[in-house]
Amino acid sequence: MQKHTCAHTDAAGHSPPPGCREVKPCPREVKECEPRFPKGLCGNGTRSHCLWSCIPASMSGRLALPSLLLAVVVSSFCPATSMSGDEMRNQLLTREKMMRVGGQLVLTQEEELANQRLQALKEAEMHKALSKGSILPSMHFFQAKNLIEKSEVFNILKKMPKGAALHVHDFSITSPDWLVKNATYRPHCYFCFTRRGIPQFRFAHPTPPTPKPAECPQWVLLEKFRKGLHNVSEFDNSLLRNLTLMTENPHVTYTDQDAIWAKFKSIFFVMGDLVRYAPVFRDYLSQGLEEFYQDNVLYLEIRASLYSVYELDGTVYSREWLVRTYEEVAHNFAKTHPGFIGIKLIFSDHRTKNESLIKKSIQTAMDLRAKFPGIVAGFDLVGREDTGHTLYDYREALMIPASRGVHLPYFFHAGETDWEGTSVDRNLLDAVILNSTRIGHGFALSKHPAVLAEAWKKNIPIEVCPISNQVLKLVSDLRNHPAAAMMAAGYPMVISSDDPAAFGAKGLSYDFYEAFMGIGGMSADLRTLKQLAINSIRYSALSEAEKKSAMDTWAERWQKFVAGLARGPK
Repeated sequence: MQKHTCAHTDAAGHSPPPGCREVKPCPREVKECEPRFPKGLCGNGTRSHCLWSCIPASMSGRLALPSLLLAVVVSSFCPATSMSGDEMRNQLLTREKMMRVGGQLVLTQEEELANQRLQALKEAEMHKALSKGSILPSMHFFQAKNLIEKSEVFNILKKMPKGAALHVHDFSITSPDWLVKNATYRPHCYFCFTRRGIPQFRFAHPTPPTPKPAECPQWVLLEKFRKGLHNVSEFDNSLLRNLTLMTENPHVTYTDQDAIWAKFKSIFFVMGDLVRYAPVFRDYLSQGLEEFYQDNVLYLEIRASLYSVYELDGTVYSREWLVRTYEEVAHNFAKTHPGFIGIKLIFSDHRTKNESLIKKSIQTAMDLRAKFPGIVAGFDLVGREDTGHTLYDYREALMIPASRGVHLPYFFHAGETDWEGTSVDRNLLDAVILNSTRIGHGFALSKHPAVLAEAWKKNIPIEVCPISNQVLKLVSDLRNHPAAAMMAAGYPMVISSDDPAAFGAKGLSYDFYEAFMGIGGMSADLRTLKQLAINSIRYSALSEAEKKSAMDTWAERWQKFVAGLARGPK
């Protein structure tokens, strides 16, 4: 049902101010028509100077933010003639405060105390940054990371129950340190270095892997190789450098997007070599869940490519085995980790493939979702948008589920580009047309006002991954991230970490810090953080019953967090 903005006369029969056109009244079907701004906000207090937003019955209990934005824009041209400059200024500030993500939340008394302490720490950090002329979100994450870890605000965010991580990839959820210190020290691990100095790994027993590697001389047993080294730590560090993008001078190491993406892709091949060994795969997943759990993240939705996994005896497992193993590992993890909600998988294929292969993947996604409805949430296409196929290229494949009457939710990466007006940029159009459940990144969405409005109307949130967008050279200063304007307007969004292992991060806290201090600026407060956490559950692929249970679990932890923050340090 369409929403209307209602301009009413007051009891004395006063008409709207000059310049305001009459707007038709709320229709009968509308459940209620309530003021979107606090009492006393509209100058002389007459309703003729307030624009009211009508909330259809179907929208009851849900924020009608597009209507709010429209009301603010229209009413800004219709000021009450009796208001002073200061009154108008305060009115605009209050409106903007209400429009922001979390702006309509009402904090409890304890939350207000916690917010005061949090904002005091934030303001102190901001003032210090102002005196130095540089704020951490304006620095490259690789250079800011150690400084972020010293921040009191960051340490509070680490303790905060963040809800869910809705945008993370399978081979980058676990620290590369763990892979080097755990996986590469296991028996039967062979390796070689290619001509480009990139390691390849393979587990085999009782004989070396076959065939011989194509890009390097021969397989070497890593356990034996380490015994002959004088400096094992330096060797391990060399392995680590091939599992992360971290570098001391990223602007020199990665001069453009092509350079950073080339290294990024090589990291996934190296990680894949290790993780595709079945015993490592199980432990890798469990360790990843542990790292997110320690960061107060209780639920994950993982983009999973479901690559083949093998055993020493040559057994190669199917995708169904992989899904069951994800399910088993998460189930066992929940037994020993109170409050852990679980995981779901978004089966993903690479956008470099031709359409016939994507059609097969769509069929696989439908089959897996039918067989494992409790864990397989839907389908996505991954990989660099700028060099891969567009959603429009795959339009026939992507219409297959609908043509068969099958509901296959999509969770498309779209708009992860700075090439405005290109076919790549228009992935956003097709993501919205195809009713993507969420939009991964959506970095370019603010450049498409009609698409943004349609996505907002459909209540399609964006998955904002601040560090990823900075490291992959879409934005340098996170205060200038497009999500800043969208957060200010109240567009639905969640914060996630994309590929934290590759970026030298863990969990969600680093991305929350960048969003809270950079994207949100001084206006972001506890309301913002609370709404982002709520959004992560609200916009998840959990069923309604699962969402209610997850929200109860999160709310209990949130209350404890707030109580501790309100009390302050002992």
